[in-house]
Parts: sequence; C-alpha cells; structure tokens
Amino acid sequence: MRRSAGGVSVITAGIGEDRTGATVTTAISFSVEPETMLVSINLSSSTWPAIRHYGHFCVNVLSDEQQAVADRFAGRGGIKGPARYLGSSWSRLVTGAGVLDDALASVDCEVEEVIERHSHALIFGAVRAVRLRDGAALAYGNGRYGSLNAL
Repeated sequence: MRRSAGGVSVITAGIGEDRTGATVTTAISFSVEPETMLVSINLSSSTWPAIRHYGHFCVNVLSDEQQAVADRFAGRGGIKGPARYLGSSWSRLVTGAGVLDDALASVDCEVEEVIERHSHALIFGAVRAVRLRDGAALAYGNGRYGSLNAL
C-alpha cells in the first residue's frame, strides 16, 4: 500500500502534559448521517492510550505547507508527547483534543466505538465540531510528500 498516495492528517488526543498525536494517511469520513470519522491507530503508539483514556481525538488535515508538522507528529528526530505541539498554534473546539489552527480541516470527535484487530485499533468517532479553511492538501505516497491542489 506504500504505492497508494493519501492525504496526510495529524490525529491529536489528550490534554496538557498528556497531549500526543500521530501522523496518518488513514483518516476517513465514514458516515455523513450521523457524521462519523474512522481512524486507524497502532496499539503500540503513544496516541492509542490517550484516545482510550480521554475518549476523544481530532483529525487535523494538513496543508501542503505543513510537512514539518507531519514530521514532528511522525516522531522524526525522536520528538514525543507534548513536544510534538511546539512550533504550531493550537486551540480546542468541543472535546478538548488539540485543533491545529491553520489545518485545512479539523474534525473534533468523541470516541463512539473501537475495534481492535491485530496491531491496530479502528476508532469510530462521532463528529462534535468541524473547522475548515482553503488551501492545497499535503499528500504522502511511496515515501515522499507532495501536494494535492485544491479541486
């Protein structure tokens, strides 16, 4: 699946010193009615315990100008936990999960259901708030970043 390009999102969870997150290409809109997101998180990641404990997550869809954010939340350079939030402006909407202020889209979710399979958890989130802005999306495929121009 490395050959398949996808949009890049940062999944955030936790509050205060418990904040963490992960860079993913597996965040999808699962249902419009009711509004539901689906994310896949590795059970060994630091993000999974925060999602489980706080019962929330936010999908922050990155712009093509936010590769550095993607790298931080991917843990490049050994960056972990709340240090991943440094260098960007953050706020909160409803659930308390971190909302990247200049993300193309931020979808604030409350955990609705979790299915654990093999190495990952599929997490269904009931959408509680959405914030949007214009721009081109950051994409990742075959080990490289690229841009998806606004359609």
